[in-house]
Amino acid sequence: MSKDIKLEYPITIDGTEISVLRMRRPKVKDMLATDKIKNAAERDIATFANLCEVSPADIEELDMADMQQLQEAFQDFLS
Repeated sequence: MSKDIKLEYPITIDGTEISVLRMRRPKVKDMLATDKIKNAAERDIATFANLCEVSPADIEELDMADMQQLQEAFQDFLS
């Protein structure tokens, strides 16, 4: 199961404009992969990059409104 997040402010990845990110459901191994990152923002970036199959640098280019959408989608998976 996954969720599509429509970006309010598209980003460019490898020369292609991206207006939707697909986030897959997180697994325990995803938590383990980022658990040692102490900074919460960096941990979120790494987690979302992994779940959306993009680079952390791509997540860093998101508008904060779109980052909030990713956070909400992630929380929806956990509830």
